Amino acid sequence: MKSQVVVGTQWGDEGKGKIVDVLAEKADMIVRFQGGDNAGHTVVVNGKKHVLHLLPSGVLHEDAICIIGPGVVCNPFVLLEEMKTLEASGLSTDHIIISDRAQMLMPYHKYQDKLEEEASGNRIGTTQRGIGPCYADKYARTGIRFHEFINFETFKERLKECLTFKNKLFTKVYGADPMDYEEMVASFEKIHDLIVPRIKETTHMVNAAIDENKRVLFEGAQAAMLDINYGTYPFVTSSSPTAGGVTTGAGVAPSKIKTVVGVVKAYSTRVGEGPFVTELLDEQGDWIREHGFEYGATTGRPRRCGWLDLLVVKHANMMNGLTDIVITKIDVLTGLDTIKACVGYEIDGKVYDYIPSDQADVAKAKPVYKEFKGWTEDISKMSKYEELPQAAKDYLAFIEDFVGVRISMVSVGPDRVNNIYIHEID
Repeated sequence: MKSQVVVGTQWGDEGKGKIVDVLAEKADMIVRFQGGDNAGHTVVVNGKKHVLHLLPSGVLHEDAICIIGPGVVCNPFVLLEEMKTLEASGLSTDHIIISDRAQMLMPYHKYQDKLEEEASGNRIGTTQRGIGPCYADKYARTGIRFHEFINFETFKERLKECLTFKNKLFTKVYGADPMDYEEMVASFEKIHDLIVPRIKETTHMVNAAIDENKRVLFEGAQAAMLDINYGTYPFVTSSSPTAGGVTTGAGVAPSKIKTVVGVVKAYSTRVGEGPFVTELLDEQGDWIREHGFEYGATTGRPRRCGWLDLLVVKHANMMNGLTDIVITKIDVLTGLDTIKACVGYEIDGKVYDYIPSDQADVAKAKPVYKEFKGWTEDISKMSKYEELPQAAKDYLAFIEDFVGVRISMVSVGPDRVNNIYIHEID
């Protein structure tokens, strides 16, 4: 088996898009297994930036089949817009397939997301792309799957049924305007012939590829600390962006997962609300934000920045069973006299070496830091581990030892070629 999974180990924005793009060079198939267009995966090729929200980050490799998996909530209008952007750049989209089991993210999901966020006294800080409401409908068994879109007359009946209920919610609960059924039907009719040819049964396709010893790359969005079960609940996403999510989101047995690559940003960032133990609300945090250009690819919001939280990465390893770690954005730390990493939480006088479930406890935690000497050398053009400054090597060695997983690759710049390879990722 040559199956690989790429997951984020923090709160997202670790650089998964770049790593998927690098690994996709050898892949026969790339599968998005959860999330939706709330992702913001950036791939830089020869200085040209591609920001992908819904499409797998390996889509630039046209020889590999790219699948929007069953666990994804897919907005077909966003999908078409992303494909149009790629085509305008001279790239093919013929290799893109949508699982017939994937949930269709509808315009009323976005509307509901907006209304819920505005009405809530406890804001989550969602992207307002409709992700949560779409997953809620999925688990309430009222969602629309892509196979229901193939017969347009059947789809219209399902849409009428769903929108009638949603309009009652919008008008009677939120006091908002209803959405127009005929207008929505017309918009979907325009895209029907563009979407339907791409709808396929993918579960057997993916499993057959693995059984034939083809290289299948599974791509998650968001990250471990945003997992619906094990993240900083309720400030989480609505799915499981962990290796376990591959099982439910792509229909692949756990025994068929060979390699799990955890992407670790050399410092921590977070978008949205929720506890963030190592957050820097000072000039140091501003410095990291500006030097790392930490602004959301999806929302444009400035990211909250802080030192690397190794309890978080250790937590991600426990949940995902990481076989390899990739360190990203270590070049951003160049120029700092001192670098810190959190190795424990002090809560009410007790030091924890794991993350408590109660976020009220996490919110009052004080970080226990390990300090490291910084470096001034420009590492962005380095291609060998031996070239790195000793201080950078010491920092990496500590991360590797603390988490208990080998570092196989170090990203030293945004482009797909700005990497130092230490171990081969099988």
